[in-house]
Amino acid sequence: MILHNAVSPGSAPDDLDVLTQVEAVQSALAGLGCRAQALPLSLDLATAAERLRRLSPAFVFNLVESLGGDGRLIHLAPALLDHLRIPYTGCATAAIFITTDKLLAKQRLRAAGLPTPAWAEAADLARGCAQLPFPCIVKPVSEDASVGVDEHSLAADPGRLAAAVRELASRCGECFAEAYVDGREFNLSLLAGDAGPEVLPPAEIVFDGYPPEKPRIVGYRAKWDEGSFEYKHTVRCFDFGPGDGPLLDSLRELALRCWALFGLRGYARVDYRIDAGGRPWILEVNANPCLSPEAGFAAAAARAGLGFERVVERIVGAPLAAGRAQGE
Repeated sequence: MILHNAVSPGSAPDDLDVLTQVEAVQSALAGLGCRAQALPLSLDLATAAERLRRLSPAFVFNLVESLGGDGRLIHLAPALLDHLRIPYTGCATAAIFITTDKLLAKQRLRAAGLPTPAWAEAADLARGCAQLPFPCIVKPVSEDASVGVDEHSLAADPGRLAAAVRELASRCGECFAEAYVDGREFNLSLLAGDAGPEVLPPAEIVFDGYPPEKPRIVGYRAKWDEGSFEYKHTVRCFDFGPGDGPLLDSLRELALRCWALFGLRGYARVDYRIDAGGRPWILEVNANPCLSPEAGFAAAAARAGLGFERVVERIVGAPLAAGRAQGE
């Protein structure tokens, strides 16, 4: 069974993308000899539970990214599968819950001594007791896919910060402010393997042709608006010179530490910014990165010589082996 969040035809591009992922995973599973049926998951968990009990799948490939359009509820999908004792792919409930809440994730990163930019919660900002360097960037606490993030998310002074927090909170709910790291942007994908997690080739997002006054951020348009300047001028690059070797080694080490710290499994991605002094800062740990064939995870896997079908096979791992043993 391929479990995914229910979407309507008029949904936003970031929501509709899950259907592309379903199609790609279903095709890959067919190539691996698995019959896979897609099941959209809504807030009607009782009906979903009954259908899953009745169909009794050998395992579930979990592609749920939100429920009822709310990213804060993403952990309910693995929690339901835990309740039903059905094996599933990807990260467990606790890892999904913690990494989806960016404040919880940042607190855990800081407690472990891992570098993450300074931040302030909305309540502290409202009371005027937050100490943040400017400029800073305002983000939703629980949304992914850069929802709500664009050039207006940047604040150069307290007045602009207060306005940005009010505006984003009205659209996306709880938000926070984070010190803006003006520098290079990288992401590293990780894929489970027999010998432990494999760090796939590092990718840098190059801000090609950006004018000096334009903020260098990978916002919503850069990911989803194919006709925008941002989409066309944020270029994924896997080619690096010898001078980047120490930096890339540091990024790999940090990615593996994040995997262990959050108890990740299956696949994940860690996003970074590099400051002017060459120091990496962890922006986000993504426990369920997009698996669309055109997205960054598949591109990193292809760079490592792994086709999409092989990626799916490794993500499935033990559940697929158990299903084959039973003749599924």
